Amino acid sequence: MSDLAAAQQALRKTFGFEAFRPGQGEIVSAILDGRDVLAVMPTGSGKSLCYQLPALLRDGLTVVVSPLIALMRNQVAQLRGYGVAAAALNSANDADENRMVLDQIARGELRLVYIAPERLVKAETLNLLKRAKVGLLAVDEAHCISQWGHDFRPEYAALGGVQTALGGAVQTVAFTATADAATRSDILAKLFSREPAVFVHGFDRPNLRLAMAAKAGGRKQILDFIQNHRGQSGIVYCSSRRKTEELAEFLRDNGIKALPYHAGMEPAARSQNQDVFLQEDGVVVVATVAFGMGIDKPDVRFVLHADMPANIESYYQEIGRAGRDGLPAATLTLYGMGDIRLRRLQIDDSDSSDEQKRVERQRLNALVSLCESPRCRRQTLLAYFAETTQPCGNCDFCCDGAEVIDGTIAAQKALSAIVRTGSRFGTEHLTKLLVGDATDAIRKFGHERLPTFGVGKEFGEQEWRGIFRQMHGAGIVALDITGYGGWSVTEAGRRVLKGADRVTLRKDTLKPATRKTGRAAANAAALADGGTDDTALFEALRKRRSELAKEQRVAAYVVFADKTLIDMVRLKPRTAAEMSAVHGVGEAKLRQYGEVFLEAIRQHASGSP
Repeated sequence: MSDLAAAQQALRKTFGFEAFRPGQGEIVSAILDGRDVLAVMPTGSGKSLCYQLPALLRDGLTVVVSPLIALMRNQVAQLRGYGVAAAALNSANDADENRMVLDQIARGELRLVYIAPERLVKAETLNLLKRAKVGLLAVDEAHCISQWGHDFRPEYAALGGVQTALGGAVQTVAFTATADAATRSDILAKLFSREPAVFVHGFDRPNLRLAMAAKAGGRKQILDFIQNHRGQSGIVYCSSRRKTEELAEFLRDNGIKALPYHAGMEPAARSQNQDVFLQEDGVVVVATVAFGMGIDKPDVRFVLHADMPANIESYYQEIGRAGRDGLPAATLTLYGMGDIRLRRLQIDDSDSSDEQKRVERQRLNALVSLCESPRCRRQTLLAYFAETTQPCGNCDFCCDGAEVIDGTIAAQKALSAIVRTGSRFGTEHLTKLLVGDATDAIRKFGHERLPTFGVGKEFGEQEWRGIFRQMHGAGIVALDITGYGGWSVTEAGRRVLKGADRVTLRKDTLKPATRKTGRAAANAAALADGGTDDTALFEALRKRRSELAKEQRVAAYVVFADKTLIDMVRLKPRTAAEMSAVHGVGEAKLRQYGEVFLEAIRQHASGSP
């Protein structure tokens, strides 16, 4: 039997999966052939399986470098649920637990051990692993190695010397969901001692609905979106700790089961909120970006950014936490000029080199352009990662439409206002000038006497704010972040002012839409895609799963993922043999949970409570 055939057999027997997801097979094959590997794969494409499966088929210990304790804990629990000997070595374990893991490593009882980079590079850890005969070093979230990565971590920089410290060129594989060309080059140079096989499997996540909207209704925009996803698990990202607390309280007051999460909370409370999110359905976590990288929850049905992300890579990484099971999921990003100015200040005030700041400004500009783009969101997003696609049919533009108009005259009025006021003033002052509002500030500077005073009365202040954002996204104006947020005209803007270039604007941002979207029903859509609409049985199985997760103190998906429950609803197995044909039901899961869920299906069929 070939190595890949053996891997496919283990895929079904251990994990309960009939076939590899796109891209997995060739990576697993390269690893089984002994090649070093760098793989860039979208979140939810099954990166972890690419090193977990070879670990079951070969001799020696697989060491997995993971950046967060929560991620280790969840992946170890999931592997143990599949009957795989796995453990984590980290500071969250008590001394006895870490001692037990060390003993298991010494006795050769483990297939995989998860270790944080700080612990891995310690001499005592390396000496133990050297004796344990490590066969594979797997680096998760490999973009953390690179100074160009959006989440650079200095402790990752020492990983390049680990292979030598372990007694030779240990086979090394690295995985990430977000690595542009510069980041990939940095990883290759810093981690690998020999040329690896490189796989870049695209950045498209077609199951995610992409949407962005200018901040207009405060908390109501957030509440309306979440109410359209009531009963579903989701994440709301905020830019500050205080806002997570306040927004979570607001959502609870409006009947949403919402919990805060940020680094300033007491560790026990933060851990408790995370466990509730993992074990129960329909929980919304309102968090800073401290939450997410360590969460391997496949059935997050939405991600909402209450504030604009730091850059386009962070945006891609954070929305990728929705729909990891491949089922429909929604995203919404709210943004405003205040967000843009804050992000630019953060870049300029950082300790990064001038070159790194330049790259970060480019990444922020790419995100601003995505927010204000007059075409399919997915086309704009993938173009940043050097990919092309047809209009996706699954973003706010494609689904709701966005009429484009010639905005050259409006842009010329705004540009003239900037020039005539000395390129010193920000959005609010300029919008007052354009609509003809003679405020104290306008009169203080004598701007009510300028020719541009009141020339933009065809639009309201909110619409002019949208025009400034779109001009900024188009690169015809620049924002001074070192002073008071004043606008200036770029070279491209001067061409527009002279009539040499035209400007296209989105009409929907000029007159904000009032039409409400229909209530989302991702689970119902997923059930329909699976050939069934028995939502009552699905909810009964979800309830039983949640009960088991709480009893065992594990994440709900460690019992079964939504995709498995949907397949149970579709097949309605009556025997253990039929249950073994359900997606995600391997031998260990069948022994542990098969009869429990068969009984739940029988009770539903008989009408029993």
